[in-house]
Amino acid sequence: MKARAVRSSALILAAGAIAMTLSGCATDVPMEPAPDANNPACADVIVRLPSSVDGLDRRFTNAQATGAWGDPSSVLLYCGIEPSGPTTDSCVTVNGVDWIIDDSRAPLFRFEAYGRNPGLEVIVNADEGVSGTNVITELSGSVSKLPQERKCTAITDSIDDSQFGDQPQTDVAPDAKPKDEG
Repeated sequence: MKARAVRSSALILAAGAIAMTLSGCATDVPMEPAPDANNPACADVIVRLPSSVDGLDRRFTNAQATGAWGDPSSVLLYCGIEPSGPTTDSCVTVNGVDWIIDDSRAPLFRFEAYGRNPGLEVIVNADEGVSGTNVITELSGSVSKLPQERKCTAITDSIDDSQFGDQPQTDVAPDAKPKDEG
């Protein structure tokens, strides 16, 4: 009877060790949730994230409203960030989603879904051969589920030609000569 109990205990310990070893190979990507990660709109995005981006497989993360792709993780997504206000940073529209591009830490590129609330950002490590353009193109379908409050604009979008009218300027005479300087 003692031998059977010892064997059972040994099998249980061995099974536990195997389970721990196997789970150790598939660790979650450690990430911190954004301040508004519990926003229901983030859940709508996260459940729609693709299983791969730019050829990188999606990985599990340990934080709410996050996503990661690649091993090592070369693409990180955070939903629930504080949305940026108006900016002079580069902004592009991809598949109906406006993205602010921050290349100040290249080869790490930050893409923020501009005008969306809650905010969402994607960090791409270009050192790993990942294309930020491909990543935001493939994520735009999921990100488009976030409510849009603002859009990117160019200076030409804000100029209204009607304010200038069709009349030539009349307050300066074309033949005006400078006053006598002498």
